Formats: sequence, C-alpha cells, structure tokens
Amino acid sequence: MNTLHKNYFEKPVVLSVIVPYFNEQEVLPECHSRLTAVLDALDDRCEIIYIDDGSSDNSKVLVESFPVSGCDVISLGLSRNFGKEAAMSAGLEHCRGLAVILIDADLQDPPELIPSMLEEWRKGFDVVNMQRSHRHGESWFKRFTAASFYRVLNSMAQLKVPENVGDFRLLSREVVDHINRLPERNRYMKGIFSWPGFKQSTLQFERDARFCGETKWNYLKLFGLAMDGITSFSIRPLRIATVLGALIACTAFVYGSIIVTKTVMYGEAVSGYPSMMVVMLGLGGIQLLSIGLLGEYIGRIFIETKARPLYLVQSISEQPAKQHTTFLKAMA
Repeated sequence: MNTLHKNYFEKPVVLSVIVPYFNEQEVLPECHSRLTAVLDALDDRCEIIYIDDGSSDNSKVLVESFPVSGCDVISLGLSRNFGKEAAMSAGLEHCRGLAVILIDADLQDPPELIPSMLEEWRKGFDVVNMQRSHRHGESWFKRFTAASFYRVLNSMAQLKVPENVGDFRLLSREVVDHINRLPERNRYMKGIFSWPGFKQSTLQFERDARFCGETKWNYLKLFGLAMDGITSFSIRPLRIATVLGALIACTAFVYGSIIVTKTVMYGEAVSGYPSMMVVMLGLGGIQLLSIGLLGEYIGRIFIETKARPLYLVQSISEQPAKQHTTFLKAMA
C-alpha cells in the first residue's frame, strides 16, 4: 500500500485548477465541495490553487481549514488587493499541472464541466474556451454592454478575442509557460490568453447566477477593464484620433477659405456668435477627448517603465492530498 501511495505521488500533476477570490467566505465552502467532488473522481493527480487577493474577511482562514481531499490544495495569500488580473497571474506562475484551468469562486462557472474540458485537451487542443450561451442572473444592460465591448475590441485589436468567453478556460502547459514569460504590467488577461494562439477548441455552456453574495465588479471597474483591454492590444484609437483631427483641420481650412472669400467679395456684418460657439465647443471637446486618450497610453507607459512586480506573496500553505498524508503517516 505504501508503494502505491509513493508511486502515485511520483506522477506529475496533470491538472491545476486556479481559483482567485476576494471576500468570498459565503461561497467558498460550496465551491470547494463541488470542485473536489469533480477532481476526486478523476484518475489523474490534481491540485487546487486558491489565490487570496487581499481579502478582508475570513476567506483565507476558511480555505486553509478545508478538510483533506484527494488532491493537493495550495493557498497563496497576496499582501494586499492587487486585482483579479494579478491574482490569476500569480496562480499561473505557481501551478505545476500539464493542463491548467481558471475558474471563479462564485460558482457562475460550473466545476462539473472540467471533465469535458480535459477531454478536449486530450484530443490535442492547447486552449479550451468556455463560451457562455446564456448569462443567467445578469441584466439586459450588462449583456448588451458586454456584447458591444467585444465587438469594439475585436474591431480595434490585432488579435481575435473570443466573444462571451470569460476567464473560465483550459490552457496547456506550453501556453502557460509562454504567458508567464510576458513582461507586461498592464494586464488584460482575456486578451493575453488569446495572444499566444495555438490549437483552440470552444465549448458552450449556460452561465449560472452567483451562488450567493454580490459581485465585486461595478460598472466603473468594468469600464476601466474595457479601457485596459483596448489600449493593451491596439493603437488604433490613436490612429482614429489622428484621422479625425486631420478631417477637422481640412474642414476648417475649407470653411475658413469660404468665409474669407465671402467677406472680400460681399462684406460681412458682425454676426454668427451662436454658430461660432458651437464650432469652438465641438473642436474643444474633440481635442480634450484626444488628449485624454493620449493620457491613457502615456499612463500605461509610465507604469511599464517602473517595472514593479505584479503582486507580492505574503504567505503560502500547502495541504497534501489524502493519499500523501496516509503515506507519510505510514512512513512515520
């Protein structure tokens, strides 16, 4: 029996499941229960990596007190809230699996779909995208804005970001290694996941509503994430601003020539204050918008040049799988 346990843990970790969370103490027990039920039914060696993104509740203590299961459980605590993109990056850099799955702790993405994702991976796909066919528990406005964002992003970016595909996906070890070598600090992970390319498959599923609790993503944060996505993968907005400026300049030159010609030939009384104000305000608004767009890019350059780390790890704890615990007790 001891030899069996030893041989089992000499095997490589086949699957790593990364679960970033922030103040999710209400849902984490149910998430862990459903996740371990799926992974324990697999014949492969698995690990779960929980990433605490600076939670202020008892989420981290709860994770570290989970009962022993059939897979390794690693708890990674960040020193503060660095954001979900940084938390996912931390999980990717600390995972050991030949296949890696990212999943949210709120149970909107069903863990029961993991075997289907592994089946696609074993067919030779390096990336398995999980596309939402329906988004339960979300308002029509959020669905509309999400769909509009993907259309805008894909029309501007130099890569294809799958529509209605969130962070829930499978990545092969090769893809993960390439992502971990990317040096950028401004991270839009959905774009980064799509950037390497490789052989991809897409599975559709119905996304559930949150199991409990409230989302941490308000519309202001979502707008910031959208700006990160567009500015991280495209300079087309700058080109649009340049073209718009050139068109306005040409129009102003033509209009100015007409005014001068008309004044020389026919004279002109002092009038036109309303039309002049409309033109000035319109031009001023476009100029401010263009300056703000330039500021977005310059701000990201500023962050990149400082080269600060994406995150700081405060603590790491590991709970070996049940088989390993039994083997260690027998050896003692």
